[in-house]
Amino acid sequence: MDKKAKKRIDVLNQRLKKLRQQLAGHKQQNDDPDELARLESEVAAAEAEIAKLKES
Repeated sequence: MDKKAKKRIDVLNQRLKKLRQQLAGHKQQNDDPDELARLESEVAAAEAEIAKLKES
């Protein structure tokens, strides 16, 4: 894994942490059902990209 991939993983982990906090808050106060689906898909996409980068 090169420097660029490590940096990308760090950035994705920070984004994932923020998204998970938003998701937890949204589950407590479910105003917009579309927002929940969007957050879940963003979390899944970030996790998939991290897994892809770790494989290479």
